[in-house]
Amino acid sequence: MSGNVEFPMNGGDGANSYSKNSRYQVEAINVVKEMIQEAIAKNLDKPLNGNTIQKSLAEMPEFQLFFNDHASNDFNTLFITLPPDRQYFAAGVPGSFYGRLFPKSSIHLMYSSFALQWLSKVPEELLDNGSLAWNKGKIHYTIASKEITDVYAAQFAKDMDTFFNARADEIIVGGLMILIMPGFADGIQYSQDPSCPFFYAFNQSLLDMVKLGMINEDEVDSFNLPLYATSPKEMTKLVERNGCFSIERMEVSNTRPQNDGPPIVPAILTHYRVGLEGIFTKHFGSKIVDELFERTLNKS
Repeated sequence: MSGNVEFPMNGGDGANSYSKNSRYQVEAINVVKEMIQEAIAKNLDKPLNGNTIQKSLAEMPEFQLFFNDHASNDFNTLFITLPPDRQYFAAGVPGSFYGRLFPKSSIHLMYSSFALQWLSKVPEELLDNGSLAWNKGKIHYTIASKEITDVYAAQFAKDMDTFFNARADEIIVGGLMILIMPGFADGIQYSQDPSCPFFYAFNQSLLDMVKLGMINEDEVDSFNLPLYATSPKEMTKLVERNGCFSIERMEVSNTRPQNDGPPIVPAILTHYRVGLEGIFTKHFGSKIVDELFERTLNKS
């Protein structure tokens, strides 16, 4: 599995749809909402052309909101959920954010939530059986060797550089970019990533299915999840090296719903299915997907 990644989240509003299984993403937004409001007030709510804006007296400015995603994602369900009495203009912009999406100096505020963990492509070294980074029999870096981890990290660094360069062209001088993305605190090992047990369970389920003749060994060897979680130290280094932006604030937040008890494995696995089913289906075919998730549930 190589080339540019474009696998949509599960669309519609069914039991396994993204729209019905975005609780953790919503909680993350709620956790940082006040932080975002403070950043906007500090950086964007400034005098215009030297004149103070009295919001109670002056006409409110008009806002245009652009929603970006790959063309294969479900824009229709998104648009249906927009409030009919919204006080902004809305439009969809299909395409990868690892390239230009808007005219130069046209965006005041750019906001990305739970998207930048997706790499632009699977690193080619993972598929080369002559490379030390050949990820034979494994599907992710959290359960693999340091050589594999380094290749993932290098791809993430290239992708972020591309992303920053594109946004630097599009955002106005003095504009603001807000990024919410999965990550972990400095000093945490990759093997301690909360996703690691689930990726391991997926991996073992696939290997079991190879033994049963349901899929081929080569199919597992050529499959790698294009996902990467970063840390504040790593992101700081990448931002500073790129030089297009400065960091106003960066924090690691606990985005787990506060009223939750112990993690419920079936619910968490459904959360993974929403995002990964398209990838597994594209590579292994749709016939094995239910079996894969059932086996993974039993191992988790």
